[in-house]
Amino acid sequence: MSRVAKRPIKIPRGVEVKIDGRDVAVKGAKGAMTHRVPAAVDVTLEGDSLQVKMAESSKRASMFAGTTRALLNNLVAGVSSGFERRLEINGVGYRAAVQGKSLNLTLGFSHPISFAIPEGISIETPSQTEIVVKGMNKQLVGEVAAKIRAYRPPEPYKGKGVKYANETILRKEAKKT
Repeated sequence: MSRVAKRPIKIPRGVEVKIDGRDVAVKGAKGAMTHRVPAAVDVTLEGDSLQVKMAESSKRASMFAGTTRALLNNLVAGVSSGFERRLEINGVGYRAAVQGKSLNLTLGFSHPISFAIPEGISIETPSQTEIVVKGMNKQLVGEVAAKIRAYRPPEPYKGKGVKYANETILRKEAKKT
């Protein structure tokens, strides 16, 4: 069995879990989310923890068990505390600002970029060079942060562009004459 799937998922206070056949519904302070469990996996609620087990003995079921456990753990963490991804903007004249339901970016192009903020995501700009993407769905938070970064990824010579807060840019030496 998958080593990841063997670990039970602790359910914190204030989080409610309901299992209805193949659907697992999780409700907490940040909101509610559901996940459909594959047929090769069984999920049981034991006290204040969720246990993921294989319904059959196969390599496929083992893979599904580990993945399902990770996804359910992300659901529980998302509805209780949420997820966030920080981005930094480097470059002269590069800046970001939130206006209503859109993020306005000035990244050195001839036109400003207006990024529509999707449902379930909140974006904050503590300063003009910082962007904080927050939400309860880990996959959606990462996807939105990656889309914003893709507008102007950091370049290796001066490091200009949009980068993750913990990302290190491998710098190249400039051409010598």
